[in-house]
Amino acid sequence: MSSQSSGSKWLAGVLIVAIVGLGAVFLYREKQARDAAQPSQPVAAASTALPSAPFHDAALPQHPIGPAGASTAALPALDQSDDAILAGLLALTSDGALKTLLRPDAIVSRMVSTIDALPKQTIGMNILPLRTPTGRFQVQPDDGMFVESKKNLERYDTYMYVADHVNPKAAAAWYKRNYPLFQQAYRDLGTNGYFNDRLIEVIDHLLDAPEPKGNLQLLPEKVGYVYANPTYEQLSVGQKFMIRIGTENEAKLKAKLRALREAVLADNPQAAP
Repeated sequence: MSSQSSGSKWLAGVLIVAIVGLGAVFLYREKQARDAAQPSQPVAAASTALPSAPFHDAALPQHPIGPAGASTAALPALDQSDDAILAGLLALTSDGALKTLLRPDAIVSRMVSTIDALPKQTIGMNILPLRTPTGRFQVQPDDGMFVESKKNLERYDTYMYVADHVNPKAAAAWYKRNYPLFQQAYRDLGTNGYFNDRLIEVIDHLLDAPEPKGNLQLLPEKVGYVYANPTYEQLSVGQKFMIRIGTENEAKLKAKLRALREAVLADNPQAAP
C-alpha cells in the first residue's frame, strides 16, 4: 500500500482477467519506493528476473490440455497476438468495461508473468496487465495504528463488475483455444514446465488465502504501510491481494476462481501416471 500512489494495482484477470481474461486481482504497491528505485525493464526481462520455482520443471504435465482443447486453427505468433487476444477477451464481457482496464500490449506475456509471480514475495510493476485504479489508498486511525478505509473499496467497482460479468466456462474455453500462446510465454520466462500446471497451482494458492475477521492494523513505514501482524505481512503478493480487497470481494473472487479451476480442468485428458 502506498500513501503516495494510487494505492493499488490490479493483476489482471490473473485468474480471471489477467489469467484468461476473467476478472481481476488487485496488487497493492506498499513498497512503491523500493520498486521505483529499480530500473524499468521490458516485460520479458522483468519476468526473467522472477524465476519460476524448481517444481515447475516436471517431466510430464499434471493437468494436460489435450489436442481437442488447444486450438486447431492457426494462431498468430506470440509477439503479434495482441489484437486477436484483445478481441477474444472483450468478447467475454458484455460491454467495454474491460477495455478501459486492460493494457493493450504484450497481453499474454503480461498475464503469464503476473500469474507466475503471485505466489512470490515480490512482483515487477511493469508486467501487470491491468491499469491502476484511480484515487489514493486511504487509511484511518485505529488504537494508535491504522486500518484500511472502507472508502478504498469504491475504486475497485469496475474491476469487480468485469469479474462478475465473465462466464468462467467461456473464459476457460477461450484460454484452451489459445493455450499454445500461454505455453510459449511461460517457456519464455526460462521455465521447462507446463503453464496449465502453474495456473492450477496459483489458483489453489489464492484459494488458500486467509479470510481475516475484522480490520487488520497497519504500521506506517517511510513510504506506505505494512501489516502490524507479521503473519499477514509475510504472505505472498497474491494472498495479500485477496485479503486487501475486503471480505465481500474476496469471497466473490474465490467463487469465480473455483468455477474457473473447474472449467479449466473439465474434459482435459488425465495425466500420465
